[in-house]
Amino acid sequence: MDSLLNFYQAYGEYAAKFLGFLGDKGSRFFWLYLLSSLLIAYAVFQHQKKTDKTQNQFLSFLFPKSVWSHPDAWLDVRYFFFHGLIGHFLIAGLSYLGLYYGIQLTIGIEPYDRLSDVSQFGSHLTFGVAVLVFLIISVVGDFISFYIHYLQHKIPLLWQFHKIHHAGEVMHPLSNAREHPIDNLTYNFFSHFFTGIVLGLILMVLNYKPAMLTVLGFSVITTIFNLGAYHFRHSHIWLKWPGIWSKLLGSPAHHHVHHSRHPDHLDKNFAFKFPVWDILFGTYIMPEDNKDVEFGIVEESSELNSCINLYIIPFRDAYRVLKGTYNNGETSETVETASLNQSLIRPADLIPEPKI
Repeated sequence: MDSLLNFYQAYGEYAAKFLGFLGDKGSRFFWLYLLSSLLIAYAVFQHQKKTDKTQNQFLSFLFPKSVWSHPDAWLDVRYFFFHGLIGHFLIAGLSYLGLYYGIQLTIGIEPYDRLSDVSQFGSHLTFGVAVLVFLIISVVGDFISFYIHYLQHKIPLLWQFHKIHHAGEVMHPLSNAREHPIDNLTYNFFSHFFTGIVLGLILMVLNYKPAMLTVLGFSVITTIFNLGAYHFRHSHIWLKWPGIWSKLLGSPAHHHVHHSRHPDHLDKNFAFKFPVWDILFGTYIMPEDNKDVEFGIVEESSELNSCINLYIIPFRDAYRVLKGTYNNGETSETVETASLNQSLIRPADLIPEPKI
């Protein structure tokens, strides 16, 4: 009985935190991030008005009929709350076990807990070390995210769970939450695990816990990223950074191309914050405009039409992958989805070749 009461209490606390996302600084939908996106959207609207005389109402620009008349738009609204109140709660905490295990594998949890927060160095050197550690974690962590994302597309079993994020034929900011719990768990656990290993190795060298550079209690880069039109990444608003900046920082346009099913855009632009990984591994593409960008996946997706189906269909398709893969050691050519019509993937196939 106590366990059940504890469960209800934990869920109540979680649900209250989730439903209070507008006031939660840790949420992508924190009011300040939404306000910054709204201001940037208005600037984009004013710029487009100069060349497109049909753009005369900001609200119609912000909420176009072409998006909101599509059933996928409203499915994403329902799924935002469905997944947020069910799937996210079920995996809450499990993802961060990866960081625990990563640190444990290197320095161990008990030695980590005994490490001092104070450096034996002078204040200036301590700040320099904090900046260096912050940059290492940010850059290495982003590469880890890039590579796990790459594998989510290249490994057929993982793709069955990741594809629901790509299946929507229109996008708005809540489309960001169109993710399967298994996809969430896989990505979060392993990204935290390998980041934990890197952090553990750094702590072994320093022998103390350096302060992290934060704004609003979160990473400086994450906060800037959220303030810098993050919500346009899943939207109809095309925004590309000018010149070389488009190759230095991930723009909404960079991610739009990643979601496009145009043949030239498939399996491109995997990076999150730093497109340099796409450039190095030959997966970068940035068209001048979005005339060829078409959201969705190339395989049949009509069954992914309800919250329940977004949860269940990937399990069915994953079973078909396993059944086909272990059929005489080769991938069955009878598996229906287009992404499965390939030979059994070898480890070497999962390592992108640097284009340098």
